[in-house]
Amino acid sequence: MVRGRISAFPSSTSGEGGPYRIFATLCFALFFLLLPALAARAEMNIQEVKSRKGITAWLVEDHSIPLVAVRFVFDGGTAQDPAGKEGLVNLMSGLFDEGAGDLDSEAFQLKLDDAGAEMSFQAARDGTYGSMRMLSDQKDEAFGLLRLAVNSPRFDQAPIDRIRAQVLSGILANERDPDTIAQQRWLRAIYGEHPYARPDQGTKASLATITAADIKAFHRANFARGGLHVSVVGDIDAATLSGKLDEVFGELPDKQTLARVTDVTPKLGQQLEVNYDLPQTSLQLAWPGVKRSDPDFYAAVLMNEILGGSTFTSRLYEEVREKRGLAYGVSSDLVDHEHSNALLVTTATRSDRAAETLSIVRQVVKDMAENGPTEEELAATKKYMIGAYAINNLDSSSSIAATLVELQLDNLGIDYIRRRAALIDAVTLADVKAAARKLLSADPAVMVVGPPLVQVAGGGKG
Repeated sequence: MVRGRISAFPSSTSGEGGPYRIFATLCFALFFLLLPALAARAEMNIQEVKSRKGITAWLVEDHSIPLVAVRFVFDGGTAQDPAGKEGLVNLMSGLFDEGAGDLDSEAFQLKLDDAGAEMSFQAARDGTYGSMRMLSDQKDEAFGLLRLAVNSPRFDQAPIDRIRAQVLSGILANERDPDTIAQQRWLRAIYGEHPYARPDQGTKASLATITAADIKAFHRANFARGGLHVSVVGDIDAATLSGKLDEVFGELPDKQTLARVTDVTPKLGQQLEVNYDLPQTSLQLAWPGVKRSDPDFYAAVLMNEILGGSTFTSRLYEEVREKRGLAYGVSSDLVDHEHSNALLVTTATRSDRAAETLSIVRQVVKDMAENGPTEEELAATKKYMIGAYAINNLDSSSSIAATLVELQLDNLGIDYIRRRAALIDAVTLADVKAAARKLLSADPAVMVVGPPLVQVAGGGKG
């Protein structure tokens, strides 16, 4: 399941199946070499640590390396940007290491370097994320700096203007980029007036309206214990972490004050053509998605993996690339937002073969909707998904910390990693076929970015 990611793919070509199969073979060989060590990680002990002030974190102790990774998120991301001030949360996220407490930007950065720590904040659609990696023997200094950043960011005017200029530079650079322009039109087309249709980075006009007072007000509303989720991995014990949780987060307000964001169903059954004279055409199609809490979630995930989620063995890859050489890559993703979900298929191909490619994608999806996968496909996909989880999610302390935060956001329980294999194994072929019919029978939304779509011989567009 992908949280809010839109996939992009390189330009298309024909042939070259051999090198890709060799690469895939090497990947699978590496997978089985690493499997024992990663399987051990899947059995790791996750502790729930609750501080005296009631802050909860999930902890995985690992004293083999003197490092500590911290990951946390506050509910409420760029969907909270007020109308006319789009880009506010993104701008704020770039300012936490630009001065806090009595330390201005330069002094704060020097202190971070002296502590051997790395700090970053990111704005996502539905959350404001923070992370820190530190040397365990300097954790007191590092946690002290994180406390300042979380509780007392300065939001001085000079850093605001500098970070705003950096964001604006990116916006200006993308003003003539076909993919960026198309993506903005796509979001408006499928989400309408919903906050998800707004550009996360803002616009030239909206960035100009954002003041230090706006940023400080959102920080007060957003950074509160009631919307906080924390995970920690590394060379630290539960008793020490309990004290650090109170040190960093204990003085925050109890509850967030956020604007209500409604659920939205993407508007399907439309075709959006963004015409540019390009040698290749990008295609994006959207079908209904599935909520993480839905009973048929695992059936939908397995179906999607067979359809286009698996890089080298999916049906879309076989039909679009292997048999016809129409694209370097083609994939499907289940995209998960807090207030909307979708199944996206994306690819790029030579512009003179775009209509053909679109037609094939539609046919592969139609066949999956009508007939579902085979028993053999399902069995192989279950085996892969169970075995690959550690590689994809547990291959470093930072990735473990990030995974544990997402499990908290999804309310999956601290024992989810142990239960996951059984949940996948329990899915039947009938379940997957039902999920395919439910999600893929709809008329999708389609976006074509490139020259006007050539008519398919014998009728219609795609």
